[in-house]
Parts: sequence; C-alpha cells; structure tokens
Amino acid sequence: MEFLGKKIKKLGFGLMRLPQKDKVIDIEQVKKMTDRFMEEGFTYFDTAWAYEGSEDAARQALVERYPREKFQLATKNAAWINCKTREEAIAQFETSLKQTGAGYFDFYLLHNLGEHRTKFFDDFDMWSFVQEKKKEGLIRHVGFSFHSTPEELEEILKNHPEMEFVQLQINYADWENPAIQSRACYEVARKYNKPVIIMEPVKGGMLANPPQQVKDVFEKADEKASCASWAIRFAASLEGVITVLSGMSSLEQMEDNLSYMKDFKGMSEEEKAVLKDAQTALNSIPLIPCTTCNYCAKVCPEGIGISGSFTAMNYLTLYQNLEAAKGQENWLVGAHGKKRAAECIKCGKCEEVCPQHIRIRDELEKIAGTF
Repeated sequence: MEFLGKKIKKLGFGLMRLPQKDKVIDIEQVKKMTDRFMEEGFTYFDTAWAYEGSEDAARQALVERYPREKFQLATKNAAWINCKTREEAIAQFETSLKQTGAGYFDFYLLHNLGEHRTKFFDDFDMWSFVQEKKKEGLIRHVGFSFHSTPEELEEILKNHPEMEFVQLQINYADWENPAIQSRACYEVARKYNKPVIIMEPVKGGMLANPPQQVKDVFEKADEKASCASWAIRFAASLEGVITVLSGMSSLEQMEDNLSYMKDFKGMSEEEKAVLKDAQTALNSIPLIPCTTCNYCAKVCPEGIGISGSFTAMNYLTLYQNLEAAKGQENWLVGAHGKKRAAECIKCGKCEEVCPQHIRIRDELEKIAGTF
C-alpha cells in the first residue's frame, strides 16, 4: 500500500519475538533475518519501548547497517506502564530515540489504548506531545495500537481525528470472536477512513499450528502452503491495510513468510472460500459460549474475572497450549484486577443473568483446576 506517498510492502517485521541465544537476543541471527527481509524489498520494522531489548536490536541489526531512508521504523509509547507523571511518559520517547539511534521515527504509536490505559494518554496529554514531535520532524506519522471494544475505538477516533492510522489485532480466528471483535474494530477504523496496520495475524503463533480440523482444510486445498501463510494472506487481503506485522523468530519463519508475500496478490475467491471453511472448522470445536457481555461481572459479589477466565479456557481448548492459555488468564484476569476462578463462592447470581445460560459455577470449577 502507498501511505502518504511512500510504497510499503504488505509484510512488516515485528521485532517482539526475536531469536534468542543463552536467553538474550541473538543479534547475529537478527542481522541475517534483517538482510533477507531487505533483500526482498521489504522495509517496515516494528518495535516498542516495552519490548525488552527490541529497540537495541533494531539499532544493531538495522539502523547501524542500512541508510536511514531505506526503511521505515515504528516504535511505541506505553504511558500506562509505571508512569506517574507526564515527564516520565515523555521520557519513553527520548529513551526510544537513544536505544534505536534512528534519529526520527517513521511511525510512532501510542501503545495499547483501551480500557483503563487510555486515561494515561489523556491525563498526560500525550496527544499534543506526539503532534509537537511531528512538527519537529522527529515523528513522520502518528497513530495508536488498540486492544478493546469497537465502541471504545470509535470514541477515540471521534476525539482524535488527527490520528493517521490504527494498529489492530486481526486474524481469521478472532474475526468474529466476541472477546476480541476483530471484524467490528476493523470496520470502525475503515468507517473513519483510517488505514490499518495489522498485528497478531497468526495469533502469537497459534495459527501456525492450528487444530487438526483446520489443518485438514488447508492441506486439502494446498498441501504445500504453510498454515501461517493462510493466516497472513487473509489479513493482507483486507482493504486499507498498510502492512501486516509478523513476529518472526527464525530464518525458517522469515523464508516462509517471504516466499508468499514477496509477490503478494490478494486471496482469490476460491481461497476465500477455503478460509471460510477453516473458520467453520474452528468454530465447530465446542467452547464455552461466552459473548463477554459481562452481565455476570456486574452482579458477582467477589469480582471474579469470569469472561476473562472463559476466554483463557477456550484458548486452551482450541490450541492445546497451556502456557499460552495461562498468559491469557494472567492478562485478562490478574492484570485487570479481577479475582481468579478458584475464589468463586458459588452463589449463583451470575447464572441468573447469563443470556447464554452457561453453567458458570461448574465452568469456573474446571478452570480453577486447570490454572
């Protein structure tokens, strides 16, 4: 896609899952991956202040080795992480400049807006700060990344029409997922004519190895294509997309992504039909039928993170990855200040208001035993 006069290919290198050696980022491997990426004409690199070691790796593997005008570098400001003053939030920008050595950022994002996190950017007036830096030439394009509801996204875009783009979690598994609402968020962004950068197209690697029912659909259609290729090409085929970020961790993953994205064409109608079959196969797996309406949360006397617990359990059911599911539970329940499933007192008030008639107490008991 051409964004404000600059042609950007549809694959971006996400620097948040870089290869490691002895528990530190393997810079030599990152250099090789960067070289292959650049050789094939790809130029968009995504990092963030909050990704430990990532900005430094970008400096060593990219900034110090290539002319600045040959690539686009994006980083992010997470004002909600350990910031008590505007000065502390602003300091993240200066730290990012120093760690990357980039001189300026092509894309600068306010990181992970939504829920309680948006308030930090409002209170510290980071909106005007990034515009000041844009006027100074230290930022070329300003936007934000977002993980929350389409209603919240619309409110932010109404209040801040100056934002040039939005970064959203979009993949075929979450397209209609009531907990993430990829499609609805995407449609809000397009309603406000905001170009989209896509993150999590492979859902943190989960869709590179999806449930067997989904694999069977893809293998029947094309036994040579990787499962990850279907996920990334689905995201890249959407209209208004600047680029699709892939958090590549090895040269093997890099080569696979390059093989089908270097001459990218949108999905054909036949391929879209295959993708729909894969979504149907995924949706056929029995899950807790929670729509995250959170009526249960409004009446729970203990403040249990019910919908977050259900989302984590469904994650485990789909992808059979306990560590990843625990990460979901830690974020959706613990990090949001909710009590865990084991603390349920079984009063039953939640079940009285659940539109889906879920046996919530029984499900929470199973979840407590799992996590």
